[in-house]
Amino acid sequence: MSRNVGTVDRVIRVVVGLVLISLVFWGPQTNWGWIGLIPLVTGLAGSCPAYKLLGLSTCPLEDRKA
Repeated sequence: MSRNVGTVDRVIRVVVGLVLISLVFWGPQTNWGWIGLIPLVTGLAGSCPAYKLLGLSTCPLEDRKA
C-alpha cells in the first residue's frame, strides 16, 4: 500500500489517536475512546484508506513510493 499521509499529518494523527485512547482510562471512561485506534493506526502506517478513496494525499511525491 502506498503512502498518502505526510509527516505533519502523521504526527497529528498519532497524537489525536493517543489522546482519544487515553479517554478510555481517564476522563469520561467510555468505550468511544477506542475510536482513537483509527487515527493511530493510519498515522503509524502512513496510509489512509479514506484519502485513497477521495484521491487525496498529504505526502510529498518522493515519499509516496515507500
